[in-house]
Amino acid sequence: MFQASVHAALGCAGCHSDVSGFPHQPPPKAVSCAGCHPQQNAAYAHSVHAKVAPAHPSYPGCLECHGNPHAIRARTDPRSPVYPLNLPRTCGACHGSPELAKRYGLTATYALYMDSVHGFALTEDGLLVAAQCASCHGAHRILGPEDPQSRVNRVNIPATCGNCHSGMKARYFAGIHGKAMAAGNSHAPVCTDCHTAHQIARISATAWQVKTVATCGGCHGGQLRSYRDTFHGQVTRLGFATTARCWSCHSAHLVLPASDPRSTVAPANLVATCGKCHAGAGTSFTTYRPHADPYNERLNPTLYYATRFMNLLLLSVLVFFGLHTALWLARSALHRLGSGPSGGDADGGGR
Repeated sequence: MFQASVHAALGCAGCHSDVSGFPHQPPPKAVSCAGCHPQQNAAYAHSVHAKVAPAHPSYPGCLECHGNPHAIRARTDPRSPVYPLNLPRTCGACHGSPELAKRYGLTATYALYMDSVHGFALTEDGLLVAAQCASCHGAHRILGPEDPQSRVNRVNIPATCGNCHSGMKARYFAGIHGKAMAAGNSHAPVCTDCHTAHQIARISATAWQVKTVATCGGCHGGQLRSYRDTFHGQVTRLGFATTARCWSCHSAHLVLPASDPRSTVAPANLVATCGKCHAGAGTSFTTYRPHADPYNERLNPTLYYATRFMNLLLLSVLVFFGLHTALWLARSALHRLGSGPSGGDADGGGR
């Protein structure tokens, strides 16, 4: 029974310490794993699983994750339920069940993860280094996202993702978003605001690229409105992938204000930034204003008044020709009524 287990050397009494002989009456007491695994037990005791277990006995304990108590395998064993390739399915037994999700208020995240770039890398490509449940949530001390000590609390998410994406983490914290978060602004965007938590798509996917504009616009509404009025914005709304979007100009993680010499939109760097798409772009080319707002008098007074003039001119033309058309139709109607049924003059002439 124990041959395939990591506990094979313990023997029965190693776990059933209350049993001194066979046959044994009464039945053995419940086994506690804490005697040999005090650190893991202490970590689990603070987890969301342990806290809600008294009210929901079916919540996972040691065996629900590690499997048959007499055939527990090392997590490095491909047959173990907590082996990286198997762990999403193990967690998915609860977090992939709509019934359990409804009963216990869980989030059915298993399907979302399996369709993500991490899920494909793990299950389709067999990459053991791909992020799975424990990579982000931890193995035993799993805390809710509202807990400040949780690895998935929004303040801690950049560090959690940075365990694998260290380069992105360094650039993020060097940018304005990361600096705002480090300064205590909990509303500053983090990885999951742009990439989501579980259904993380490949950034090369056209569908993801198209929707990133709206993602940035969730915080930068004014810039989104002005962007959509431009050629770049209009072809984006048509679904074209090869056009400039927010991160094409501002970069994705090292986002800096234009006043910073390192910024990709700093005046000295605009030729190089625009030149990534527009070969041969010179200084005059960079005078184009991608966020010119015709409704902001303070920032764009010339465009503001030109827009007002054109709107007034258009309205005047429409009113004038609308009135002209109405009068013409009225005159035509009166003429028809006066000409009689035969289409001649009112006095019966017409010959």
